[in-house]
Amino acid sequence: MFIDWLTVTQEYDYDLPVVCDVFTVTIDSHTGEHLTTRQPRFKHQGSFSSLIMISVQGRKVRVEGNPSRINRLDNLFGYQTVGECLPVYNAILAEYGLPALTRGTRLEYRQSDDGTKARQWSDGCSIERIDLTTNVGVGEGNVLAYLRALSTQRVANSIGFLFPNGRTVDWTASGKRKGGARLQYRKVYDKAFELSLNLIPKIKRLHGDDSNESAYVARVHQYCADHGVVRFEQELKAEYLSRENLRFYGLFDESRFQTIHDEFLTTDERLQVTAMDLQTISQTLQSQGICASTYAANITALYAYNWMNGQTFDFSKSQVQTHRARLRKIGIDIANQCDHSRFTPVIVSQAREVTKTYQLPMPDWYRQPRAHLRAVA
Repeated sequence: MFIDWLTVTQEYDYDLPVVCDVFTVTIDSHTGEHLTTRQPRFKHQGSFSSLIMISVQGRKVRVEGNPSRINRLDNLFGYQTVGECLPVYNAILAEYGLPALTRGTRLEYRQSDDGTKARQWSDGCSIERIDLTTNVGVGEGNVLAYLRALSTQRVANSIGFLFPNGRTVDWTASGKRKGGARLQYRKVYDKAFELSLNLIPKIKRLHGDDSNESAYVARVHQYCADHGVVRFEQELKAEYLSRENLRFYGLFDESRFQTIHDEFLTTDERLQVTAMDLQTISQTLQSQGICASTYAANITALYAYNWMNGQTFDFSKSQVQTHRARLRKIGIDIANQCDHSRFTPVIVSQAREVTKTYQLPMPDWYRQPRAHLRAVA
């Protein structure tokens, strides 16, 4: 697991220095008291067109971006913990004379800015957003079939959506495309395609077609294509982090991020049917111990067969709920609309045609993040 995006804030007990040429000062017109200083958000531009966003408001600093990407050509492999990411941010903050982001040691309740309610405050940094990602190899030439099959699966109550180009699957509440997901946004995409669409053209514009940089990113692209790399990525948003008590760095067990991400990585474990025919579904239900008898398996398989042919069901009935629950265990959800463009006879996960692996070998030519930045903050 790597961290692909990190937004953090920290509030200090003193006013922070002014680092922008133009800023806004709020003054009490009756007393002349200086209330606060607001500085516009600005970009810190790193090498290879990488950037980090910084904003300073009074005593509070906010940093957001991809720490695994800064000053690097790519981020196929990146930093694995918040403790590895913070030194990257701190080195940038130091360039502007701003204090470092630190690990929290205590949690307090303070009055909100408008004085209406208490708010939590830590003496360390607070995580507002974190994106967790994992590279998964499904084998050369298998990516599109894998993503198409994966899009038939639900994550929690979210319905899979296959992008028109077939290169990305994401999950949003009730399949809504507008507004996205409020707590967690999850997606899986073709990494080689994403590199060819975004990174490779950018590097060629910056350094030229025949540059060493272009040759390097082309090599990374070929590595992803050869291994059939799909990227599982989920964004944990501020409200979710608050609910799960994962906001205040240093005051929770960071291994919980891995536990949350592991749940997402198991999305494809139910993809076990090798062909969408009545006999195969029935056999799978019996071999997995889901149905105790051939008769029960055949009845449940019939529901799947009728679903594929356009029949709808009354899910308030207990027998329908029972058959749906059985079929979901092998990757078929009859509560979804059957999309025959996605529901094709492909074998995924435990089947031989697609052998999934998390143990992607890091090639010896790959440029890892600088070692001196990997120290724990």
